[in-house]
Amino acid sequence: LVVAVAGGVLIQKLGMEKYVEPFILSAGGVDVSLPELTLRDRLTYARAQMTGTLKKVFPYILVGVGVGAVIHNWIPAGWVETLLGGSNPFGVLLAVVVGVPMYADIFGTIPVAEALLAKGAQLGTVLAFMMAVTTLSLPSLIMLRKAVRPQLLALFVGVCVAGIVAVGYLFNVLQVFFI
Repeated sequence: LVVAVAGGVLIQKLGMEKYVEPFILSAGGVDVSLPELTLRDRLTYARAQMTGTLKKVFPYILVGVGVGAVIHNWIPAGWVETLLGGSNPFGVLLAVVVGVPMYADIFGTIPVAEALLAKGAQLGTVLAFMMAVTTLSLPSLIMLRKAVRPQLLALFVGVCVAGIVAVGYLFNVLQVFFI
C-alpha cells in the first residue's frame, strides 16, 4: 500500500496525467439507476457473481497447485535454496524477472509460494515473485498500455519494480520475525 501511494504521488507530482489516453479522460461518469432488489434477487445475484468468479479463478488455482506440486516433488531443495535462498543476494531480482512474463491471479501463486518456502526460498523473495506475477504480468501490461502512453507505462513499471524489490529485500531482512 505504501508503494502504491508513493507511486501515485510521484506520478501526480511529475504531471504524468498528460500520458493517459484521451478516450479515458473524456469518458466521464456513468449514471446507472439501480433497481430495488428483493432478498431473493440479491441472493440470486450474489450466487451468479460467485459462480462467475469461481469459473474465472479456478483454472489458475489448478495451474498454481500443479506448479507448486512440481516444485514440491521434483525440484531439489538445494536448487531453490541456491537460487532463491539467503546465500544469493540477487534472489529477489531473479524472482521479479521470472515473475513478470507469467500470468496468474493471487490465488494461483499461493501454492507456488508455499512450495518455494518449503524448499528454502526466503520470504521476501517469494513475496517479490508473487507481486511481480500479479502486478507486472505481460497480459496486464498489454491491457494497461491501451489506457496509457508508453512514458506513463514505463514509469508505472519502474515504480512497481522498485517497490517490489524494496519490499522483497525488507521482508528477507525481517523474515526472522515472521517465520
